[in-house]
Amino acid sequence: MSELFHAQLDWDCEGQPHSRVFDDVYFSRANGLEETRYVFLEQNALPARFAALTDEAVFTIGETGFGTGLNFLCAWQLFEQVANARSRLHFVSVEKYPLALPDLIKALSLWPELAVYVQALIKQYIGIHAGFQRFVFAEGRITLTLLIGDALERLPELDAQCNAWFLDGFAPAKNPDMWTPTLFEQLARLSATDATLATFTCAGFVRRGLIEAGFRMEKTVGFGHKREMLKGHFTGMPSVFSKPWFQRLPAHSREKTALVIGAGLAGAATAASLARRGWHVTVIERHPQPAAEASGNLQGILYLKLSAHLTSLSRLALCGFGYTRRLLEAFPKGADWDDCGTLQLAYDMADDMRQQALAELLPSGLLQRVDAEEASRLAGISLERGGLYFPTSGWVHPPALCRHLLNHPFIHLKKSQETLTLERQDDYWTAHGTDGVIAKAAVAIIAGATDTKQLAEHVLLPVKPIRGQLTHLPATPNSSALQCVLCAEGYVAPPRKGWHTVGASFTFDRTDSTPSQEEHDSNLALLEQISPELTARLNLPVSDTSSLEGRVAFRCTTPDYLPAVGPVVAAKRFAQCYAALAKDARQIPDSKAPWIEGLFINTAHGSRGLISAPLSGELIAAWLENEPLPLPRDVAEACHPNRFPLKAVIRGHLKSNS
Repeated sequence: MSELFHAQLDWDCEGQPHSRVFDDVYFSRANGLEETRYVFLEQNALPARFAALTDEAVFTIGETGFGTGLNFLCAWQLFEQVANARSRLHFVSVEKYPLALPDLIKALSLWPELAVYVQALIKQYIGIHAGFQRFVFAEGRITLTLLIGDALERLPELDAQCNAWFLDGFAPAKNPDMWTPTLFEQLARLSATDATLATFTCAGFVRRGLIEAGFRMEKTVGFGHKREMLKGHFTGMPSVFSKPWFQRLPAHSREKTALVIGAGLAGAATAASLARRGWHVTVIERHPQPAAEASGNLQGILYLKLSAHLTSLSRLALCGFGYTRRLLEAFPKGADWDDCGTLQLAYDMADDMRQQALAELLPSGLLQRVDAEEASRLAGISLERGGLYFPTSGWVHPPALCRHLLNHPFIHLKKSQETLTLERQDDYWTAHGTDGVIAKAAVAIIAGATDTKQLAEHVLLPVKPIRGQLTHLPATPNSSALQCVLCAEGYVAPPRKGWHTVGASFTFDRTDSTPSQEEHDSNLALLEQISPELTARLNLPVSDTSSLEGRVAFRCTTPDYLPAVGPVVAAKRFAQCYAALAKDARQIPDSKAPWIEGLFINTAHGSRGLISAPLSGELIAAWLENEPLPLPRDVAEACHPNRFPLKAVIRGHLKSNS
């Protein structure tokens, strides 16, 4: 898969890359840097437009053909040089064949003056795979959303409003699929009012196609040996999404203050994403410290249990894995984080077939199929089965990650404060505790797992807690040979501060938080299934496991096991607005959804919180600020809280008088 996934390059005598597939260059042999500045920056009038940006303004660039990333890096450099220090740049680019990291490093070494930006990109160029990739640079001032795959597949998934376009696919004669009316229609759909466009080509069918799509085009002097190029601006109307229950809310225009209820991973990630955008956030936590509940485990695994059918849950996991993995690059490796890799061992024939399908579907930089011998070498201990190896995965100490996310001057953490009620008063959300008002803000985000139901009583959210118990086993000199995380139906991690984490149970009929011997025994049985040799190396008690240590927490999940992330509606008013759906679910009533103003949720991440919660913080910020979504639109909808009242109305389970 790797050879088919990455760009196949040849290099000329000057070290410039040439596409073997398209038989074309990535940039002008005369001077690629100056070509970018002239064709894309100048012809889109970006120096003046960047300089005119006001405080908190966001400028979004869309690009077809990321290539080496040169255009992105040049736009970043210009933005840093001339734009308002409190403005932000979003860059959204689509690329069918991303460069492998060594090729990216080699190609960008041609431009020493961009070295600072190049190093930042290279550091985060991890876990690249088909789909959406979100990168955050310069403490949140620069955001890159990289769409990997065919442009005609990825762009329809995108929800964004671009202010300028860089059309930089390979030449139309070499890559005709990149220059089609269907693609031009997508550019129009994704364009903001008066969006501009520039491209190096002057092909007549390109000009006519863009005009037909709603762009006013003109020829201008080209760069280097090219006599002419095209530039233009969008004269059509921005698209309006048709489903009102998933419609974008107007961008928040009042003061940027927010309450976040809960300082677990979901709450911390939401606060961090908002703070990077200039929001002042108060995080309210009922415990003395953050990450005291489900996010408080000693070790959390970057666990990618995927379906070969790439369901919404799998696509969310893939997008979230890359984002979390890049986030962890800011962490020093050692006591709180280790990219030791993860082995998912095939525990039966069906799982073996699933793994084989995934290995054929996804690039080897993300996962690799290994036999028992190779798995044993990677693990450092003898294993009886092979499986999938995720080389960039590993484990992290979730409380440390939460503290890292909350460490921002715009975030104020209020500990030992339980929010009993959350009320909308005089255009503000007010959190009340036992001693009165805790805090108030223009927006509230509930990230308190099952507490969401009591704080948002008008919201339909079918969540349930599932008890999970971990077993902590003291490492021995022999067990410390374990070099990576091992997973099957359970998991075991290399030791952190002298302790292995083994787990985890799934118990539906207990609501207490006391560790049980029965669940310790179950975890040890899972460990035996993973590796009898490791079990022997741990010198475990043969019969009495009552002395074992562990931790109980409750995962919050939904019936479809997807999180609930986004704005919410009043359920009964929703049923009143869309009662007709119970008779015909295909119609789209012309009624605005009854949003509860300024109220959002980010909850129900289940056992996948490490890879879904951080990206969900970005999704909340995107909903609030009308930014490009960090996920395919259909995946964002699959995670939208409104899916529950929508299904209930269609099935006749929710009525306005119920």
